[in-house]
Amino acid sequence: AVVSTQSPGMEPEHVGKLSIVEGEEHDDLCTTLVLHGEDHTLGNVVRHMLIKNPAVEFAGYSVPHPSENKINLRIQTYSTPCLSALYRALDDITDVCDHVLEQIDKAEEKFQG
Repeated sequence: AVVSTQSPGMEPEHVGKLSIVEGEEHDDLCTTLVLHGEDHTLGNVVRHMLIKNPAVEFAGYSVPHPSENKINLRIQTYSTPCLSALYRALDDITDVCDHVLEQIDKAEEKFQG
């Protein structure tokens, strides 16, 4: 994944979908990220998966304005780097989606067979 940085109050010069908002309190255990081109659909799922991780102390997201196609994601962990927690949450989401697709395929085969 391509990660770029963004100063507070400035529009990011991002290359990919993810940028890090740099501020006074930025460190590996407490980070605000911007996911570009996303909305509540992904924001809520990612927040849910982050909160399920016992290494995550806080996870929340917001959509700055309905006309802006991005979400701000705040992650605070006890000892794991925030990006590692995010990547784990995204892997967990992929695993859940794969499982759901497998169950749909099985149900379809059973229905047609």
